[in-house]
Amino acid sequence: MAGLLVLQVLIFNHISIGGYATPFVYVYVLLKMGFNCNRNERMLWGFVVGLLVDFFSDTPGMNASASVLMCFLQPLFLRLFAPRDLADNLVPSMRTMGVAGFLKYLTVSILLHHTCLLSLEFFSWTHFQAMLLHIGCSALLTLLMVVAIEGIQKTKN
Repeated sequence: MAGLLVLQVLIFNHISIGGYATPFVYVYVLLKMGFNCNRNERMLWGFVVGLLVDFFSDTPGMNASASVLMCFLQPLFLRLFAPRDLADNLVPSMRTMGVAGFLKYLTVSILLHHTCLLSLEFFSWTHFQAMLLHIGCSALLTLLMVVAIEGIQKTKN
């Protein structure tokens, strides 16, 4: 967990592909929380992780608010995309949820996080198309990097 936060702050925050795509891979830490974590604990972790990224990124509260929103809705997304017959101690992964279910869960969660974060960053509807392009490109890049990290984790286990 600490490794991804350090990488986010030192490396990924400084990546901007074409001025539109910035990866926010720290969300992987929050997305891996399973059913066994209650909502309040999940939201507290989201706040702490988001606030740590905010502190080093000079984005006062933006990552924290987007992370808390994502963590608040995460149990709903898990119920929507996880197979019904799985136990309550499910930890989201490709192996436990299946590839399709896990990708749907990642996509919806990452899009929600990025929409909240980048809407707060833009804080204006005058450049709505640029904001949508930034959200889409950043979400796609983050999704690809999270899937790559998940693939590396899968091969290690």
